[in-house]
Amino acid sequence: MILGIGTDLCNIERIERTLARFGDRFRDRVFTEREQAKAASRPRAVAATYAKRWAAKEACSKALGTGLRMGISWKDMAVSNLRTGQPVMQVTGWAAERLAAMTPPGHTALIYVTLTDDHPWAQAFVVIEAVPIAALNPKET
Repeated sequence: MILGIGTDLCNIERIERTLARFGDRFRDRVFTEREQAKAASRPRAVAATYAKRWAAKEACSKALGTGLRMGISWKDMAVSNLRTGQPVMQVTGWAAERLAAMTPPGHTALIYVTLTDDHPWAQAFVVIEAVPIAALNPKET
């Protein structure tokens, strides 16, 4: 069952201006070390990389049903990539507590995220699904 859906659209040029104005103060407040390393590894797309992750955090907070309030922190939501390039969302802190509270008993929550950018826009969609634990661990007969 779907527990939450969120989307966000972010202007890459706005993130670029924010990075120029606030630099490390902005990066360290919003992005994890791993997210910062990913952006640094893409020197021709630093602002776009941050903009996609900003949008993903906004989308995740919406899928959690809270937006960025009720104690949720930017760093409670983090985007990384599998070796295939597929983005994945990890939640910690208050975001993880909120996810646990909204997940029905006997289920586990899966978070799906997709990112895209086409200058000057970056966009993210997040879907949170509750899957019965029994479906993930079927018993052999």
